[in-house]
Amino acid sequence: MLVKSYAAAVQGISATIVTIEVDCTKGVQFFLVGLPDVAVRESHERIISALRSCGYKFPSYRIVINMAPADIRKEGSSYDLPLAIGIMAGAEELDSSHLSEFLIMGELSLDGSLLPIKGALPIALQAREEGFKGLILPRQNAREAAVVGGINVYGMDNIKEVIEFINGKLQVEPTYVDTAAEFYARQETFEFDFSDVRGQENVKRALEVAAAGGHNLLMVGPPGSGKSMLAKRLPSILPPLTLKESLETTKIHSVAGKMNKGSALMAQRPFRAPHHTISNVAMVGGGSFPQPGEISLAHNGVLFLDELPEFNRNVLEVMRQPLEDREITISRARFSVDYPAGFMLVSSMNPCPCGYYNHPDRPCLCPPGAVQKYMNRISGPLLDRIDIQIEIVPVPFEKISERSPSELSAKVRERVIKARAIQEARFKDTEGIYCNAQMAPQQLHKYVTPDAVGMERLRTAMNRLNLSARAYDRILKVSRTIADLEGSEQVASHHLSEAINYRNLDRESWGE
Repeated sequence: MLVKSYAAAVQGISATIVTIEVDCTKGVQFFLVGLPDVAVRESHERIISALRSCGYKFPSYRIVINMAPADIRKEGSSYDLPLAIGIMAGAEELDSSHLSEFLIMGELSLDGSLLPIKGALPIALQAREEGFKGLILPRQNAREAAVVGGINVYGMDNIKEVIEFINGKLQVEPTYVDTAAEFYARQETFEFDFSDVRGQENVKRALEVAAAGGHNLLMVGPPGSGKSMLAKRLPSILPPLTLKESLETTKIHSVAGKMNKGSALMAQRPFRAPHHTISNVAMVGGGSFPQPGEISLAHNGVLFLDELPEFNRNVLEVMRQPLEDREITISRARFSVDYPAGFMLVSSMNPCPCGYYNHPDRPCLCPPGAVQKYMNRISGPLLDRIDIQIEIVPVPFEKISERSPSELSAKVRERVIKARAIQEARFKDTEGIYCNAQMAPQQLHKYVTPDAVGMERLRTAMNRLNLSARAYDRILKVSRTIADLEGSEQVASHHLSEAINYRNLDRESWGE
């Protein structure tokens, strides 16, 4: 008997429907075709053991299974369940009359229980688009998939439940998630708050400007000055995710298998902090079977690189294109996939190898030229792409010992949200631009028009600091954000002055 069950293959952050055609005839052989990888081919033994553990017998037939479309590689063990259901239906041990209404995914354990899969959210979205009435998958993935409305999501614990459900012997209630309520309820809870930080008012201001405009930021300071502490608190002042951004971010983490069990939508912006030993592939994504890298996992959030010069130079250089284009394309011989990479780059570093260059109290022990050599580990083009470069000095004892709390993140966040609202209104008719950091030259000429005093100040800074044309654009973008924080329509000279001060760590002016 020939029957069909339906599954899905995840490519990038999208899914493609896979039709599993099972033909059972007299004989004892087993054939699996349709470009399956090793994990899919190994499903045969897992299915036999899972069925036996649940009281079923693997059919004694000549079984031919085709996974269509045959030109798409099928990867992973999440096809175990749809293959097993197709085999049982082909052997007429399962009612196949309603099988076409369901998309089925799940990995089988040897005892028949279902193990979680990757990419449940994009699979659910594609299933709804293709008109399936229901989605059957492991219970651990049910809430994640139930975020998608318009399709019934059934979370199951083992293959026996799935068989009885399809045969009509078991009633299972679909999983329901109040997406909006759950999403908004978890948007205001943060582990870290700006009120924990004593002093460093100028750095807090720089972080506020960076958050308000989506600007990249570099903090340079000696050990113990609070660089990592400040960076970890940046998400608490960023504007909340929109539902659209949350869905896109959740899809990436779902495909990468980074979702917590039983979780639904991501309600807070991601904060990724990879170690400096990270490889190129782990940073940008890829591999034999491409997966999202750290820059994609940080999409709509923050990528924090602590001790920036310690990262492999090649790892830093591969980020240059994604920083500009906000996406990364992973190309292979037979296919290519695109991953979003719209992240804020926040990084920190010591000013020199010993860490105490420009320290107010401790002398720098580095030999002549060591500071410049240390800075040379970071290329000029990458530094140009960092809008705000701020120097941090240690906090004096009087500030550390203060009892009065600093300004709460919630207060700073209010100002950031107001500035972002101004930018959203400004760019509402411009596709693909949502904040000042994303402005193209045509938007710069239109929305950033300094007066004569401001332009003269900018000209002086360009000549004195020997800044590049890209740095010129970055200064204008940051000055536009500073003006938005003040609610000013015009970019004034003092806005430009503050933006220029955030470029004082450029290569030509640092370490001389």
